[in-house]
Order: sequence, then C-alpha cells, then structure tokens
Amino acid sequence: MRTTRHSHILLWVAQSLLALLFLFAGVMKFVMPAEAMAAQSPVPVWFLRFIGTCEVLGAVGLILPELLRIRRELTPLAAAGLVIIMTGATVITAATGQVAPALFPFAVGLLCAYVARGRWRQAHERSTASRYLAPAPARS
Repeated sequence: MRTTRHSHILLWVAQSLLALLFLFAGVMKFVMPAEAMAAQSPVPVWFLRFIGTCEVLGAVGLILPELLRIRRELTPLAAAGLVIIMTGATVITAATGQVAPALFPFAVGLLCAYVARGRWRQAHERSTASRYLAPAPARS
C-alpha cells in the first residue's frame, strides 16, 4: 500500500510536535535542580539525566534524517526508541498510583509508534522502488 501525501503531512506534523515536546522535556532534565527532580520522581537523578539525553537525541532523530534526506531509516528507529522511553514513563507513573497522569505518556508513546510505523513503511517503499528502478548489473 502506497503512502499518500496526506499521511506524509500527518507524519511531519506528528514528528514536529514530538520533537518539540522531547526537546523541551530533555533540556528540562538538565536545567532543573537535582533536588527538584528527585522530589518529583522515584527514579535516580543520574537516570533522569540519561533519559534527558535520550530525549534530546530522539528529538533530533525525528527531524534531521528526514529533513536532510540522509540516513532516513534512522527516523523510525528514533521514534521506536522514544516509544520505549514512553512505555517506561507510563509504567512508572501508573506504578506510583497516578493512573490519570499516566495517560499522557501513553498517548505520546502511541504517537511515537504511529511515526515509527509510518516512516518504516515509507523506508520500505523507497527500498522496494529503488530495487525495481535500479539498473541491472553488468554481466561479464
């Protein structure tokens, strides 16, 4: 099934919003004082800073490969990595007894999964098309 222009636009909107969200969340994990982060989460501060690094890198991975059209297969991988982070955030939030607030990281994770699947499908279509459009190898 070919990807339509409409779905391509929806993927870009989702990627842009997610990149802004993860860039903000990742930077905040470095700007906030350690005491404030420790008071908000049962997770150690060093791990929150690691997650912040992953979020910033994920935000970059959502945009740059597709934008620059270099190593475009990295975009669905970045989105899949962010799904893992959001799954952990959902589980930790729900485990602390806060079920309603756990819905936000769950929804963000679903949006990341949508981007991962959509961009993976497009990458597959590009590789399939290039296989059929590539010139035949020279026989010797």
